[in-house]
Amino acid sequence: MTELMFGALLEQGADRPQDVIGLAELMEQVGLDVVSLSDHPYWPERLDTVALLSAIVARTSRITVLPNLMNLPLRPPAGLARTAATLDILSGGRFELGLGAGAQQMWESIIAEGGPARGAGESIEALEEATELIRALWTSKEDVNFNGEHYHLGGAKPGPAPLHEIPIWFGAYQPRMLRATGRLADGWIPSSPFFPPAALTDANRIIDEAAESADRSPSAVRRGYNIDGVFGTEPGFLRGSAKQWAEQLAELVVDERITAFFLYRVHDPDVLRRFAAEVAPAVRDLVA
Repeated sequence: MTELMFGALLEQGADRPQDVIGLAELMEQVGLDVVSLSDHPYWPERLDTVALLSAIVARTSRITVLPNLMNLPLRPPAGLARTAATLDILSGGRFELGLGAGAQQMWESIIAEGGPARGAGESIEALEEATELIRALWTSKEDVNFNGEHYHLGGAKPGPAPLHEIPIWFGAYQPRMLRATGRLADGWIPSSPFFPPAALTDANRIIDEAAESADRSPSAVRRGYNIDGVFGTEPGFLRGSAKQWAEQLAELVVDERITAFFLYRVHDPDVLRRFAAEVAPAVRDLVA
């Protein structure tokens, strides 16, 4: 089985500029595996994701760093390829790339920031093109020519090469996007507030079938999950004790092949400490 990873999707409020960096340092200190940030450039109350990722890379030495997920409509893929490679080099090979096609409910804000106007199908097509283009700029030995519906390169110089083969994660909910994930992505990250555990089985099946149709092993797509929870005594998913959390997450590992868990929008250091000390090792023990 793929090694389990535990981390968090941190809040990045502009009113607390040092908090997110301090939380990232804490995550490394307590033994968590991945620190991630969302990317909503049209929200001025949040600090810029790329700048923060750079600061986190500079202040940590072990933990994996992941945008969860980069807003592709506002991040041109050629520049994004070079940004990702640079962060991977600076981090010593600790960077992974999450890509989002752009949430349809946010498209008015995307357009207001100068982004393209795309329907749901067009946004998936653009994501597929961008993934191909980014990988070409990382790996090609020759100038890159690309003539898609949404992106075009005319003899772009490849490089810099990342330090390791950077996995690309997709966020996906609807069948067409799940199929794209199975064909192209190295990982999948839905979020539990929008995609409850009961929805995972059907989604995994769609990803698996798409991977097999593309002559890929379903195991080539790592399954992650942004998880929203509260330590307490209530019934329901991630609403009870740390022991109950561990039992519920271990069930997702065994039944749904989820091997990476990210606490959703965290700003409380005590929650991170408890997740690292009481939940993550208990899940590993139960799965073993």
